[in-house]
Amino acid sequence: MPDQNSNHNDPPAMQLAGSIQLDELLVALRRRLIREASQAIDLLELAVDSLWDLDIEGAKQVKIIEAQIDSEEVRIEQECFRILALHQPFGADFRLITFCLKANSDIERVADHASSIAKICRKINPPAPQWPGALREMGQRVPIMCQSLLRAVVNTDTVGAMEVIKSDKAIDRLDKQVFLEVAKYLEQDDSDAATGMYMYRVSREIERVGDLLGNIAEDIVYLVTGEIVRHTKLIKK
Repeated sequence: MPDQNSNHNDPPAMQLAGSIQLDELLVALRRRLIREASQAIDLLELAVDSLWDLDIEGAKQVKIIEAQIDSEEVRIEQECFRILALHQPFGADFRLITFCLKANSDIERVADHASSIAKICRKINPPAPQWPGALREMGQRVPIMCQSLLRAVVNTDTVGAMEVIKSDKAIDRLDKQVFLEVAKYLEQDDSDAATGMYMYRVSREIERVGDLLGNIAEDIVYLVTGEIVRHTKLIKK
């Protein structure tokens, strides 16, 4: 029966070659994840911009790009499992792969929410309604959060990641404000209740994106420090 720990008994030159190969694979994996994240951010911005003006063509384009992200999400996951099986990484290398697996899933879900916003865009009858001010602010804040998070991923910046987590709290507060504004909108004119419901649906989609960004930011802290900050009091509101 082969020794399960035979890799530890390999000659030093072979161990070094394996280490170099693993480093190269992890660098390539991280780059793919960053490209996927950048594409998802662009997709979200396109969905939100299309919504404000009820740009149907822009909304259709969102669906096409989302399918590309779905495919890449599967390929990145497969690559993570392949590296785990063949190289049995540990320590910081293992944390990087677990980060990629979790962030990869969250990035794909960001794309899903962008697609949902695009679907709502196609359901609202023109002309574009007067959007709630809090919803507009959410639509401005979340792309900024996305860019901040992307920089934190690229630079493995825990300070920047913690700022993203704090920013998610502001998105949660705005979501509550949108509910109040939509309720007021319906009180003034209940003849277009469907549009009011779609407005709040968009708010919920954006709020969920904020949660996902916060999840990825928490995973950056884990990647760098090995510390799990989820559900802790380290994050002040």
